[in-house]
Amino acid sequence: MRYLWAMCFLAVLIWSGIHPKDTFTWFLEVLPAVIGALLLIATYSRFRLTPLLYTLILIHCIVLMVGGHYTYAEVPLFDGLFGAERNNYDKVGHFFQGFVPALLAREILLRKQVVNGRMWLNLFVVSVCLAFSAFYELIEWWVAAATGEGAEAFLGTQGYEWDTQSDMALTLLGAVSCLVFLARWHDRQLQKNGELCSPL
Repeated sequence: MRYLWAMCFLAVLIWSGIHPKDTFTWFLEVLPAVIGALLLIATYSRFRLTPLLYTLILIHCIVLMVGGHYTYAEVPLFDGLFGAERNNYDKVGHFFQGFVPALLAREILLRKQVVNGRMWLNLFVVSVCLAFSAFYELIEWWVAAATGEGAEAFLGTQGYEWDTQSDMALTLLGAVSCLVFLARWHDRQLQKNGELCSPL
């Protein structure tokens, strides 16, 4: 599985880097995916994740690399989708920014036995995702302040004044959706790997 994962990741990364719409934006958007992949390689032998989580991380990386190639405001198929006045591919990215980190946070918290009880687990997972989302918005602000107009494609606001707030709302929706729809599946994989004695 890891070789297939790596091949898919590298294939999309190479494609995304071939004549991207904006090279600076491409670098900013794919950097988190590359850092994530390097962390997965570094931790594979001592902290192997569930297959479900590896698959979702790959999908999240692909979302980032597609956004990097076209810029989030110009991804094909999302222009005027469902009558929208803006390209909403960035909202897909922010949904995944909650959906995938929620499962990652859940797996770490369960395997390290950080919290007891499903309610505390869910609270911590959602809080981690919102904190990460807020920190990412701060990074966007810092990049924009440092580079000026060069960061417009990276920000992807497209003139929408509530872009930051809606980004974080989509992250919240993604995190909650993950907990609602994937928790039991995730528990079964953790039990199979011997990382969870019994479901919460």
